[in-house]
Amino acid sequence: MSIHSSVLPGRGHGFMSGYLDTLALVERLHRLLLDVIKDEFERVGILDINAVQALLLFNIGDNEVTAGELKTRGYYQGSNVSYNLKKLVEMGYMHHQRCEIDRRAVRVRLTEKGREIRRIVTELFERHAEGLIEREIITMEGLEDITTALRRMERYWTDQIRYIY
Repeated sequence: MSIHSSVLPGRGHGFMSGYLDTLALVERLHRLLLDVIKDEFERVGILDINAVQALLLFNIGDNEVTAGELKTRGYYQGSNVSYNLKKLVEMGYMHHQRCEIDRRAVRVRLTEKGREIRRIVTELFERHAEGLIEREIITMEGLEDITTALRRMERYWTDQIRYIY
């Protein structure tokens, strides 16, 4: 008996297949995004930073955050956030300082060098957004539909973790 028929008897094969295709696509898109960022940095001659580190800098932006806050946002699964933050500090992309209240926590923020990386990623994403519109790859309505569906899945998975059915 296949997983498709055992999970959703009678009506599940089509949905299960579509669900698995969607999961694989989300995973591939994330890896592809990292490759796109890596290629951009190679193109502009910045070789000391990897794509995950560039995304960390992009997502931190003008904020001051702790490593714990970044981990709980969950953007960096499969990477060691603490290691990457340490490397970014060592390379001069971030400032860090101990929190006054909780001395165990370290707060980080971008340096000028880090803001330059963020600018490069922002410009890359802006070019992509313009290209998607110009080539009519997706409309604003289509993008909103995708985002709504993915947020619903995110809420469902979060509920599965928190409440276990």
